[in-house]
Amino acid sequence: MIGLEDRQCLARDIDVAKQSGARLRPACEVAGITLRTLQRWKTEDGLIRGDRRPEAVRAPSHRALSAAERAQVLEVANEARFAELPPARIVPMLADEGLYLASESSFQRILRDAGQTARRGRAKAPAASRPPSTHVATAPGQVWCWDMTYLPATVTGRWFHLYLILDLYSRKIVGWEVHASDAAEHAAHLVRRTALSEGIAALADKPILHGDNGATLKATTVLAMLHWLGIKPSYSRPRVSDDNAYAEALFRTAKYRPEFPAKGFEDLETARSWASRFVHWYNVEHRHSGIRYVSPAQRHAGEDHLILAARHVLYAEARRRHPARWAGNTRNWSPISTVTLNPEREAVVSMATQGTNRQPLAA
Repeated sequence: MIGLEDRQCLARDIDVAKQSGARLRPACEVAGITLRTLQRWKTEDGLIRGDRRPEAVRAPSHRALSAAERAQVLEVANEARFAELPPARIVPMLADEGLYLASESSFQRILRDAGQTARRGRAKAPAASRPPSTHVATAPGQVWCWDMTYLPATVTGRWFHLYLILDLYSRKIVGWEVHASDAAEHAAHLVRRTALSEGIAALADKPILHGDNGATLKATTVLAMLHWLGIKPSYSRPRVSDDNAYAEALFRTAKYRPEFPAKGFEDLETARSWASRFVHWYNVEHRHSGIRYVSPAQRHAGEDHLILAARHVLYAEARRRHPARWAGNTRNWSPISTVTLNPEREAVVSMATQGTNRQPLAA
Protein backbone atom coordinates (compact mmCIF):
# COMPACT_ATOMS: atom_id res chain seq x y z
CA MET A 1 0.00 0.00 0.00
CA ILE A 2 1.53 3.31 -1.19
CA GLY A 3 1.03 6.36 1.05
CA LEU A 4 -0.51 9.62 -0.14
CA GLU A 5 2.76 11.60 -0.23
CA ASP A 6 4.54 8.83 -2.12
CA ARG A 7 1.69 8.70 -4.64
CA GLN A 8 1.88 12.40 -5.27
CA CYS A 9 5.68 12.30 -5.70
CA LEU A 10 5.45 9.39 -8.15
CA ALA A 11 2.74 11.13 -10.16
CA ARG A 12 4.81 14.35 -10.38
CA ASP A 13 7.94 12.47 -11.46
CA ILE A 14 6.00 10.59 -14.13
CA ASP A 15 4.48 13.87 -15.43
CA VAL A 16 7.97 15.42 -15.64
CA ALA A 17 9.24 12.39 -17.53
CA LYS A 18 6.29 12.55 -19.92
CA GLN A 19 6.84 16.25 -20.59
CA SER A 20 10.47 15.46 -21.35
CA GLY A 21 9.42 13.08 -24.09
CA ALA A 22 9.19 9.74 -22.30
CA ARG A 23 6.38 7.35 -23.03
CA LEU A 24 3.87 7.00 -20.23
CA ARG A 25 3.85 3.21 -19.83
CA PRO A 26 7.67 2.79 -19.55
CA ALA A 27 7.80 5.76 -17.17
CA CYS A 28 5.27 4.03 -14.88
CA GLU A 29 7.25 0.78 -14.99
CA VAL A 30 10.43 2.60 -13.96
CA ALA A 31 8.49 4.17 -11.06
CA GLY A 32 7.35 0.69 -9.95
CA ILE A 33 3.64 1.00 -10.78
CA THR A 34 1.45 0.11 -13.73
CA LEU A 35 -0.22 2.55 -16.09
CA ARG A 36 -3.60 1.31 -14.89
CA THR A 37 -2.68 2.18 -11.32
CA LEU A 38 -1.79 5.77 -12.27
CA GLN A 39 -5.04 6.16 -14.20
CA ARG A 40 -7.02 4.84 -11.23
CA TRP A 41 -5.30 7.30 -8.87
CA LYS A 42 -6.28 10.22 -11.08
CA THR A 43 -9.88 9.17 -11.75
CA GLU A 44 -10.77 8.09 -8.18
CA ASP A 45 -9.19 10.97 -6.21
CA GLY A 46 -6.34 8.67 -5.23
CA LEU A 47 -3.90 11.59 -5.35
CA ILE A 48 -6.05 13.64 -2.97
CA ARG A 49 -7.58 11.21 -0.47
CA GLY A 50 -5.00 8.42 -0.62
CA ASP A 51 -5.70 4.72 -0.22
CA ARG A 52 -9.17 4.20 1.24
CA ARG A 53 -8.88 0.46 1.89
CA PRO A 54 -8.12 0.92 5.61
CA GLU A 55 -11.40 2.83 5.92
CA ALA A 56 -13.48 0.09 4.31
CA VAL A 57 -16.15 -1.57 6.44
CA ARG A 58 -15.91 -5.31 6.02
CA ALA A 59 -18.48 -7.90 6.98
CA PRO A 60 -17.48 -10.30 9.77
CA SER A 61 -15.91 -13.55 8.61
CA HIS A 62 -18.27 -16.50 8.30
CA ARG A 63 -15.62 -18.52 10.13
CA ALA A 64 -15.67 -16.30 13.22
CA LEU A 65 -17.03 -17.57 16.53
CA SER A 66 -20.37 -16.23 17.63
CA ALA A 67 -20.69 -13.95 20.64
CA ALA A 68 -22.03 -16.84 22.74
CA GLU A 69 -19.14 -19.08 21.72
CA ARG A 70 -16.60 -16.37 22.55
CA ALA A 71 -18.23 -15.89 25.95
CA GLN A 72 -18.05 -19.64 26.60
CA VAL A 73 -14.34 -19.70 25.68
CA LEU A 74 -13.63 -16.81 28.04
CA GLU A 75 -15.63 -18.45 30.83
CA VAL A 76 -13.75 -21.73 30.47
CA ALA A 77 -10.35 -20.00 30.31
CA ASN A 78 -11.17 -18.21 33.57
CA GLU A 79 -11.96 -21.39 35.50
CA ALA A 80 -9.82 -21.90 38.59
CA ARG A 81 -8.13 -25.02 37.22
CA PHE A 82 -6.92 -23.09 34.16
CA ALA A 83 -5.82 -19.96 36.02
CA GLU A 84 -2.10 -20.64 35.53
CA LEU A 85 -2.27 -22.41 32.15
CA PRO A 86 -1.87 -20.91 28.65
CA PRO A 87 -4.24 -21.81 25.78
CA ALA A 88 -1.67 -24.30 24.45
CA ARG A 89 -2.36 -26.50 27.49
CA ILE A 90 -6.02 -25.64 28.05
CA VAL A 91 -7.17 -26.87 24.62
CA PRO A 92 -5.58 -30.37 24.85
CA MET A 93 -6.93 -30.83 28.39
CA LEU A 94 -10.42 -29.99 27.14
CA ALA A 95 -9.89 -32.39 24.24
CA ASP A 96 -9.15 -35.20 26.71
CA GLU A 97 -12.54 -34.44 28.29
CA GLY A 98 -14.24 -34.73 24.89
CA LEU A 99 -14.83 -30.98 24.55
CA TYR A 100 -13.63 -28.77 21.68
CA LEU A 101 -14.51 -25.08 21.87
CA ALA A 102 -11.91 -23.35 19.69
CA SER A 103 -8.28 -23.52 18.64
CA GLU A 104 -5.35 -22.22 20.71
CA SER A 105 -5.08 -19.14 18.51
CA SER A 106 -8.79 -18.38 18.99
CA PHE A 107 -8.38 -18.74 22.76
CA GLN A 108 -5.42 -16.36 22.59
CA ARG A 109 -7.30 -13.76 20.52
CA ILE A 110 -10.32 -13.85 22.83
CA LEU A 111 -8.13 -13.47 25.92
CA ARG A 112 -6.25 -10.62 24.24
CA ASP A 113 -9.49 -8.80 23.39
CA ALA A 114 -10.53 -9.21 27.05
CA GLY A 115 -7.20 -7.81 28.28
CA GLN A 116 -6.14 -11.14 29.83
CA THR A 117 -2.94 -11.92 27.91
CA ALA A 118 -0.46 -10.94 30.60
CA ARG A 119 2.18 -13.64 31.06
CA ARG A 120 1.08 -16.01 33.81
CA GLY A 121 3.41 -16.90 36.66
CA ARG A 122 6.79 -15.41 37.57
CA ALA A 123 8.64 -16.67 34.51
CA LYS A 124 10.01 -14.35 31.86
CA ALA A 125 9.51 -14.91 28.15
CA PRO A 126 11.61 -17.86 26.89
CA ALA A 127 14.80 -17.11 24.98
CA ALA A 128 16.28 -19.20 22.19
CA SER A 129 19.32 -21.32 23.02
CA ARG A 130 21.96 -22.78 20.75
CA PRO A 131 22.21 -26.59 20.39
CA PRO A 132 25.42 -28.63 21.15
CA SER A 133 26.19 -32.52 21.19
CA THR A 134 23.79 -35.38 20.30
CA HIS A 135 21.94 -38.38 21.79
CA VAL A 136 18.72 -39.80 20.35
CA ALA A 137 15.93 -41.70 22.13
CA THR A 138 13.18 -43.63 20.38
CA ALA A 139 11.73 -45.39 23.45
CA PRO A 140 11.84 -45.12 27.27
CA GLY A 141 14.98 -46.33 29.00
CA GLN A 142 17.44 -45.37 26.26
CA VAL A 143 18.70 -41.95 27.38
CA TRP A 144 18.52 -40.45 30.85
CA CYS A 145 19.45 -36.92 31.89
CA TRP A 146 20.36 -36.05 35.45
CA ASP A 147 21.48 -33.07 37.44
CA MET A 148 21.47 -31.54 40.91
CA THR A 149 20.02 -28.19 41.94
CA TYR A 150 19.96 -26.15 45.12
CA LEU A 151 16.79 -25.61 47.17
CA PRO A 152 17.03 -22.60 49.49
CA ALA A 153 16.38 -22.93 53.21
CA THR A 154 14.80 -20.28 55.40
CA VAL A 155 18.23 -19.80 56.99
CA THR A 156 20.43 -17.63 54.77
CA GLY A 157 23.39 -19.55 53.37
CA ARG A 158 21.87 -22.99 53.92
CA TRP A 159 20.76 -25.18 51.00
CA PHE A 160 19.16 -28.52 50.33
CA HIS A 161 20.19 -30.55 47.29
CA LEU A 162 17.66 -31.99 44.85
CA TYR A 163 18.85 -34.81 42.55
CA LEU A 164 16.67 -35.73 39.57
CA ILE A 165 16.93 -38.30 36.78
CA LEU A 166 14.77 -37.63 33.71
CA ASP A 167 13.93 -40.07 30.92
CA LEU A 168 14.61 -38.19 27.69
CA TYR A 169 11.99 -39.94 25.58
CA SER A 170 9.02 -39.73 27.94
CA ARG A 171 10.17 -36.74 30.07
CA LYS A 172 9.21 -38.76 33.13
CA ILE A 173 11.15 -38.22 36.36
CA VAL A 174 12.32 -41.79 36.98
CA GLY A 175 14.38 -41.01 40.08
CA TRP A 176 14.76 -38.24 42.64
CA GLU A 177 16.14 -37.57 46.12
CA VAL A 178 16.63 -34.56 48.38
CA HIS A 179 19.59 -34.38 50.77
CA ALA A 180 21.06 -31.88 53.18
CA SER A 181 24.50 -32.14 51.56
CA ASP A 182 26.04 -32.63 48.13
CA ALA A 183 27.94 -35.91 48.04
CA ALA A 184 28.86 -38.52 45.45
CA GLU A 185 27.35 -41.23 47.67
CA HIS A 186 23.91 -39.65 47.28
CA ALA A 187 24.22 -39.59 43.48
CA ALA A 188 25.45 -43.20 43.37
CA HIS A 189 22.58 -44.35 45.59
CA LEU A 190 20.04 -42.54 43.41
CA VAL A 191 21.35 -44.15 40.21
CA ARG A 192 21.26 -47.61 41.79
CA ARG A 193 17.74 -47.15 43.15
CA THR A 194 16.48 -45.79 39.81
CA ALA A 195 18.08 -48.64 37.87
CA LEU A 196 16.30 -51.16 40.10
CA SER A 197 12.92 -49.44 39.88
CA GLU A 198 13.15 -49.16 36.07
CA GLY A 199 14.30 -52.75 35.58
CA ILE A 200 17.56 -51.85 33.85
CA ALA A 201 19.08 -55.27 34.60
CA ALA A 202 16.58 -56.92 32.24
CA LEU A 203 17.38 -54.61 29.32
CA ALA A 204 19.75 -55.77 26.61
CA ASP A 205 20.89 -52.20 25.93
CA LYS A 206 21.51 -50.16 29.05
CA PRO A 207 20.63 -46.46 29.00
CA ILE A 208 23.01 -43.55 28.50
CA LEU A 209 23.13 -41.20 31.48
CA HIS A 210 23.92 -37.63 30.41
CA GLY A 211 24.94 -34.99 32.94
CA ASP A 212 27.04 -31.89 33.32
CA ASN A 213 30.69 -31.67 34.38
CA GLY A 214 29.94 -31.25 38.08
CA ALA A 215 32.40 -32.88 40.45
CA THR A 216 29.66 -34.92 42.14
CA LEU A 217 28.37 -36.50 38.93
CA LYS A 218 31.91 -37.34 37.74
CA ALA A 219 33.17 -38.71 41.05
CA THR A 220 34.86 -42.11 41.16
CA THR A 221 32.09 -43.49 43.35
CA VAL A 222 29.48 -42.59 40.77
CA LEU A 223 31.52 -43.91 37.85
CA ALA A 224 32.06 -47.22 39.66
CA MET A 225 28.32 -47.55 40.28
CA LEU A 226 27.52 -46.77 36.64
CA HIS A 227 30.05 -49.36 35.49
CA TRP A 228 28.55 -51.97 37.83
CA LEU A 229 25.05 -51.22 36.52
CA GLY A 230 26.17 -51.20 32.88
CA ILE A 231 24.96 -47.62 32.39
CA LYS A 232 27.00 -45.56 29.95
CA PRO A 233 28.03 -42.10 31.25
CA SER A 234 27.97 -39.01 29.04
CA TYR A 235 28.93 -35.46 29.99
CA SER A 236 28.42 -31.96 28.71
CA ARG A 237 31.21 -30.04 27.02
CA PRO A 238 33.41 -27.94 29.32
CA ARG A 239 32.19 -24.43 30.06
CA VAL A 240 28.89 -24.99 28.18
CA SER A 241 25.68 -24.44 30.12
CA ASP A 242 23.07 -25.77 27.70
CA ASP A 243 24.32 -29.28 26.87
CA ASN A 244 21.88 -30.67 29.45
CA ALA A 245 18.92 -28.54 28.47
CA TYR A 246 16.13 -30.98 29.43
CA ALA A 247 17.31 -31.27 33.04
CA GLU A 248 17.82 -27.51 33.32
CA ALA A 249 14.34 -26.89 31.90
CA LEU A 250 12.89 -29.33 34.44
CA PHE A 251 14.51 -27.45 37.33
CA ARG A 252 13.17 -24.18 35.97
CA THR A 253 9.67 -25.65 35.82
CA ALA A 254 10.00 -26.82 39.42
CA LYS A 255 11.20 -23.49 40.82
CA TYR A 256 8.54 -21.45 39.04
CA ARG A 257 5.64 -23.52 40.32
CA PRO A 258 3.19 -21.43 42.41
CA GLU A 259 3.67 -23.67 45.47
CA PHE A 260 7.47 -23.31 45.45
CA PRO A 261 8.28 -21.41 48.68
CA ALA A 262 9.88 -18.10 47.76
CA LYS A 263 11.32 -17.75 51.27
CA GLY A 264 12.86 -21.22 51.33
CA PHE A 265 12.21 -24.54 53.09
CA GLU A 266 12.13 -24.83 56.85
CA ASP A 267 13.79 -28.23 57.07
CA LEU A 268 14.78 -31.29 55.05
CA GLU A 269 11.44 -33.06 55.52
CA THR A 270 9.57 -30.03 54.17
CA ALA A 271 11.82 -29.99 51.10
CA ARG A 272 11.29 -33.72 50.52
CA SER A 273 7.53 -33.36 50.92
CA TRP A 274 7.45 -30.56 48.33
CA ALA A 275 9.64 -32.59 45.96
CA SER A 276 7.32 -35.59 46.26
CA ARG A 277 4.28 -33.48 45.38
CA PHE A 278 6.09 -31.83 42.48
CA VAL A 279 7.24 -35.15 40.99
CA HIS A 280 3.68 -36.52 41.18
CA TRP A 281 2.28 -33.38 39.51
CA TYR A 282 4.95 -33.40 36.81
CA ASN A 283 4.67 -37.09 35.99
CA VAL A 284 0.91 -37.56 36.29
CA GLU A 285 -0.90 -34.23 35.87
CA HIS A 286 1.40 -32.03 33.77
CA ARG A 287 0.65 -31.90 30.03
CA HIS A 288 4.10 -31.56 28.50
CA SER A 289 4.41 -29.36 25.42
CA GLY A 290 7.30 -31.41 24.01
CA ILE A 291 5.28 -34.64 23.78
CA ARG A 292 2.00 -33.36 22.30
CA TYR A 293 0.59 -32.29 25.66
CA VAL A 294 0.25 -35.71 27.24
CA SER A 295 1.64 -36.42 30.70
CA PRO A 296 5.10 -38.01 31.04
CA ALA A 297 3.59 -41.00 32.86
CA GLN A 298 1.18 -41.62 29.97
CA ARG A 299 4.00 -41.49 27.43
CA HIS A 300 6.30 -43.64 29.57
CA ALA A 301 3.58 -46.31 29.73
CA GLY A 302 2.84 -46.09 25.98
CA GLU A 303 -0.65 -44.66 26.49
CA ASP A 304 0.01 -41.51 24.45
CA HIS A 305 -0.84 -43.21 21.13
CA LEU A 306 -4.46 -43.89 22.13
CA ILE A 307 -4.88 -40.45 23.70
CA LEU A 308 -3.54 -38.65 20.63
CA ALA A 309 -5.64 -40.81 18.33
CA ALA A 310 -8.76 -39.84 20.31
CA ARG A 311 -7.82 -36.16 20.01
CA HIS A 312 -7.43 -36.56 16.24
CA VAL A 313 -10.89 -38.09 16.00
CA LEU A 314 -12.34 -35.25 18.10
CA TYR A 315 -10.72 -32.59 15.91
CA ALA A 316 -11.88 -34.33 12.75
CA GLU A 317 -15.43 -34.34 14.09
CA ALA A 318 -15.20 -30.65 15.03
CA ARG A 319 -14.01 -29.89 11.51
CA ARG A 320 -16.86 -31.91 10.05
CA ARG A 321 -19.41 -29.89 12.07
CA HIS A 322 -17.92 -26.51 11.10
CA PRO A 323 -15.86 -26.98 7.91
CA ALA A 324 -15.82 -23.24 7.15
CA ARG A 325 -13.73 -22.57 10.28
CA TRP A 326 -10.87 -24.79 9.12
CA ALA A 327 -8.72 -23.37 6.35
CA GLY A 328 -6.44 -26.42 6.27
CA ASN A 329 -5.87 -29.71 8.00
CA THR A 330 -6.62 -30.35 11.65
CA ARG A 331 -3.89 -30.11 14.26
CA ASN A 332 -1.15 -32.72 14.08
CA TRP A 333 -1.71 -35.13 16.97
CA SER A 334 0.70 -37.82 15.76
CA PRO A 335 3.02 -39.13 18.53
CA ILE A 336 6.59 -37.86 18.74
CA SER A 337 8.69 -40.82 17.63
CA THR A 338 12.24 -39.49 18.15
CA VAL A 339 13.64 -37.18 20.82
CA THR A 340 17.09 -35.71 20.29
CA LEU A 341 19.32 -34.31 23.01
CA ASN A 342 21.16 -31.31 21.53
CA PRO A 343 21.12 -32.16 17.78
CA GLU A 344 24.26 -31.07 15.93
CA ARG A 345 23.76 -32.17 12.32
CA GLU A 346 21.00 -33.92 10.41
CA ALA A 347 23.42 -36.71 9.45
CA VAL A 348 24.15 -37.43 13.11
CA VAL A 349 20.46 -37.70 13.93
CA SER A 350 19.84 -39.95 10.90
CA MET A 351 22.62 -42.32 11.94
CA ALA A 352 21.30 -42.37 15.49
CA THR A 353 17.79 -43.20 14.31
CA GLN A 354 19.17 -46.18 12.38
CA GLY A 355 20.75 -47.53 15.56
CA THR A 356 24.34 -46.44 14.95
CA ASN A 357 24.45 -43.52 17.35
CA ARG A 358 26.85 -43.58 20.21
CA GLN A 359 29.09 -40.61 20.83
CA PRO A 360 32.45 -41.29 22.54
CA LEU A 361 31.80 -41.92 26.23
CA ALA A 362 33.58 -39.93 28.90
CA ALA A 363 35.80 -41.97 31.15
